[in-house]
Amino acid sequence: MYSEILRATGTYSDDEIRLFEEAVRSRHVARNELIHHKGQVAKSMYYLLTGSIYQYEHVFELDRNIIDLRIQNEWFFDYQSLISQRPSETYIQTFTDSRILELSLETVHYLTGRSIAFLQLNRVLEGALERMKFFDQSMTPAEKYTFILNNRPQLIQTFPLKMIASYLKLTPETLSRVRRSISKVDIS
Repeated sequence: MYSEILRATGTYSDDEIRLFEEAVRSRHVARNELIHHKGQVAKSMYYLLTGSIYQYEHVFELDRNIIDLRIQNEWFFDYQSLISQRPSETYIQTFTDSRILELSLETVHYLTGRSIAFLQLNRVLEGALERMKFFDQSMTPAEKYTFILNNRPQLIQTFPLKMIASYLKLTPETLSRVRRSISKVDIS
């Protein structure tokens, strides 16, 4: 049932896949429900079977700084809190009704104790580092938006532009100008 999810991280035997399927927990999460709270220590990684989520921090009372946007068939977790085992500075919330798989650290330890093949799950953590590298690069607003267009166009179809602007660390006005200039280039 979840063999493709596991195989995307490495090579596993049928017995290891069966073990994974027995160990992970699947659950439905309603729209706008918090999965992870500020101040909570992250104890799990999640896989989004259906739906969409976002990770954010409060900047002002009503303003949110979007840290991450995730859609169906992607892993998500609070990287800083999970690695350091310190209280989180961010929230993770569903944007739409979602179905997720939860893989707790306790379960990861259990699985690696049963088979060292499960050490390949570390590849999930590497994906979080890719996002950090993305924002460490000095990219122009147009380059950031083009990157999303080329690599994750589903984000633009799923989330409002205000959230995408925050995720890209742009003002909504700058994102509008970038979109307008890109559409003019595409037309000519």
